Amino acid sequence: MTPAAGRDALPAAARGKRALDVVVASLLLVGTAPLLALLALIVRLDSPGPALLRQQRIGRAGHPFAMWKLRTMVSDGDASLHAMHVARLMRRGQGSGAAWVAPTSDPRVTRVGRWLRATCLDELPQLLNVLRGEMSLVGPRPALPYEIAAWEPWHHERLRVPPGMTGLWQVAGRGRATFDEMVRLDLDYAARCSPAADIAILLRTPAAIWRSARSRSKGTA
Repeated sequence: MTPAAGRDALPAAARGKRALDVVVASLLLVGTAPLLALLALIVRLDSPGPALLRQQRIGRAGHPFAMWKLRTMVSDGDASLHAMHVARLMRRGQGSGAAWVAPTSDPRVTRVGRWLRATCLDELPQLLNVLRGEMSLVGPRPALPYEIAAWEPWHHERLRVPPGMTGLWQVAGRGRATFDEMVRLDLDYAARCSPAADIAILLRTPAAIWRSARSRSKGTA
């Protein structure tokens, strides 16, 4: 098959989604470059260690990739703390029960890191992953390897589409949905994935971040 034929074989929605990713991510990366440089400096001044964190995540079809974030934790933090938190949520949260949320008090998170997480500014470097095709602007939350180890077979269906910086779960159920409910939202998105759906979710994302930040400031997230 020729390269042109390969492109033609791609669904129109997938080609449109990728085009949207490249255009919007390029504009955002250029527009936020000064802010990203300033945030990186603040991270370095706040605690010892690199400004950027390179973390392995699982992408489309189960392929691992290195995801970039601004560092929000101490550089020598123990990753087993988060692994135990995930294991507890997986035991309690499937079906009904505990909402899929980050730990409310994590001693590894720095002072600046708490603010970066609340505003989601720590995720700006993921625009590079979007340009590389490892992520999309919109899609399921990128999973960690030890999370996948605890999944049930049907949970793997969320890997049919690339992981995203934001997604249906983030704008519709963050802080309330259990893991199973989050996966169902991901599967609903995957079934009707299109540039129009992505634009609708992107437009809803700032308000969702604002609600999440307010909730965290009140200590309810």
